[in-house]
Amino acid sequence: MSLLTSRALVVLCSSVLLAGCGGEDPVVPTTPTPALPTATETFSGAINRNGAVTHTFIAGAAGEVIAKLVAVAPETVESIGLSLGTWNITNSTCQTIISNDSAVQGAEVKGAASIASNLCVRIYDVGKIPAQASYEVTVSHF
Repeated sequence: MSLLTSRALVVLCSSVLLAGCGGEDPVVPTTPTPALPTATETFSGAINRNGAVTHTFIAGAAGEVIAKLVAVAPETVESIGLSLGTWNITNSTCQTIISNDSAVQGAEVKGAASIASNLCVRIYDVGKIPAQASYEVTVSHF
């Protein structure tokens, strides 16, 4: 073997041996971010013909917001209005963002809060309440 071939063989063997040493990045375990707890608030009351009721709540973090019409009575009420919006503290108004004008028992209105904020759920007559109706609404949020 020539001197040049011997050196090339030594370099090649050294490269193969060194390639097996280290070289891999250590795996750093990641700690999963814990999920924020979901808050569920229950609102109930009565609504008169052509009336509306607004309930306010605070979403503590960005995330999905779901308002659900859990119950409505009497059974003769075909549907009522259910909406989600932002609550204006300065003038005490609910700026409706998402509405369902034909909500029946079990109906949901879903939205998303982009930041922690003051929100509102509004229940209103859409001309289908004979005199007065009682309701129960739950709101789930972060």
